[in-house]
Amino acid sequence: MARLLLVLFFFSVLSTLASAGSWSTQDLESRKDDLYPEILRDEAVARLNELGKVSDAEGYLERTFMSPASVRAGNLIRGWLEDAGLRTWIDQMGNVHGRIEGINATSKAILIGSHLDTVVDAGIFDGSLGVVSAISALKALKARGKLGNLLRPVEVIAFSDEEGVRFQSTFLGSAAVAGILPASALHFSDKSGVTVQEALKENSIHTSEENLYNLKYDRDSVWGYVEVHIEQGPVLEWRGLPLGVVKGIAGQTRLKDPMSAAAELIVLLESLCKHPEDFLSFDDHCKDSTVQSLSTSLVCTVGEISTWPSASNVIPGQVIFTVDVRAIDDMGREAVIYELSNRMYQLCDRRSVSCIIERKHDAGAVMCDDELRRQLQFAAHSALHRMSDNQFLDEVPVLMSGAGHDAMAISHLTKVGMIFVRCRGGVSHSPEEHVLDDDVWAAGLSVLAFLETHM
Repeated sequence: MARLLLVLFFFSVLSTLASAGSWSTQDLESRKDDLYPEILRDEAVARLNELGKVSDAEGYLERTFMSPASVRAGNLIRGWLEDAGLRTWIDQMGNVHGRIEGINATSKAILIGSHLDTVVDAGIFDGSLGVVSAISALKALKARGKLGNLLRPVEVIAFSDEEGVRFQSTFLGSAAVAGILPASALHFSDKSGVTVQEALKENSIHTSEENLYNLKYDRDSVWGYVEVHIEQGPVLEWRGLPLGVVKGIAGQTRLKDPMSAAAELIVLLESLCKHPEDFLSFDDHCKDSTVQSLSTSLVCTVGEISTWPSASNVIPGQVIFTVDVRAIDDMGREAVIYELSNRMYQLCDRRSVSCIIERKHDAGAVMCDDELRRQLQFAAHSALHRMSDNQFLDEVPVLMSGAGHDAMAISHLTKVGMIFVRCRGGVSHSPEEHVLDDDVWAAGLSVLAFLETHM
C-alpha cells in the first residue's frame, strides 16, 4: 500500500511539474506576443533603410533643411504617422507632427521626437531612429487596440533641422517649437544666398516674423519631451548593453574664423583641447573641478576649412575654418573659448595677419529631468527584461552626451529625457553608422514601455 501511494505521489509531482512547464511555455509565448517584433523591429528597420535612401546626393546620404530629399522624407514620415493612427500636420518651420489626444485632450502632452535632416555623407540612424521608434511604439499600441487609452495626448515631432548643415545654425526646427528661435533666423542664408524664409516659401510654407512666434508651444500644455537617439559613443558597446539613459548633454559653441596663419592656429587649438590644464589658470572663474571636468569631457573639432585663392602653388591669402567646442561644464567651455581667442589674436599680431572670430552658435549644457530619467530607465530595463529570459540584467547605465540634440532646445520649453541606443564602434555621422536590428527593437519597446506607464 505504501509503495502504491509513493508511485501515485511520484506521478502527481510529474503531472504538477508538467503542468507548470506547460504554463511557463504559454506565458513565454504570451510575453513574446507583446513584443511586436514585426512592428518594432522588422518594419522599423525597413523604414530606417527606406529613409536612408532618400537623399539629395548620388552615392551618399545627405538631407538638409527643406531640400527636395528632406521634403520627401517628411512626407514619408507623415504617412507613417497616419498609419499609426495619428492626426498629422506640417508647421511653419517644416517640422512634421503627429498627435493622438488620448482620454483627456486637455491634459499636458508628451512630446517625443528627433530630427529628419542629416549631415553630409551621413548614416541612416542619427535622428531617424528616434522618429521611427516613436511611431513604431504608437503603432504597436494601435495594433493592441490601446491607442485611445493613453491618459494624455502624445505628439511625435520630426524636426526639420538639427544638424545646421545648410544654414550653419542648429536646431531651427526644435528652437521654433521651444520659442527660442530669433526672427532674424529667417534671414540666415546658405552658400547659394537662399534664406531660410525663401527655402520655406519654395515649399509653399509662408513664414513671416510674426507667425514664426505662433509656433511656440505653451509651456503649460506640455508634460515633457522624450528623445531616442544613437549614443554616438562607445560606452554601451563596451558594456554589452543595448540601451542607456542620459543624465545631461554637453554645451557647445561654434566659431567661424576667417584668417591666415590657420595651420598654426589649428595646432594651438589641438594642444589646448588635449591639455586644457596646461593653458587654464585656477581663479574664481575657473576652479580645479572645472579643469578636471574639461579633461574628461572637452571635445574640439575643426570641421570645415576653405582657402582663397585655393591654388596648389599659391600661399592662401585667406583661410576660413570652423571650430566646434563642447563640454559638460559651461564655465569651462567659456574659459576655453576665452583662452583660445586670446591666444589666436596674439598669434595673429605676431604674424602680422588679420584675425576675425565670429560666434555662430551657443548652447548651454542641459541636465535631463531626474524623475523623467528614472521613468525612462525603468522603461528601458522593462524592455530588455521582456526581450530576454535573463531576469538578472544589469541596471540600465546613465550616460552623459557629448553630442548636441533637439532636447537641448526643447529644454527651454519643458523637462527632457533621453534614451541612448548602442551603435557599433560609437561611430556616427558616417555611412559606417550601424545599429543592430534587435537594438532597434529594444529602442521601440522601451518607448512602448514608457507609454504604457501613461495608460
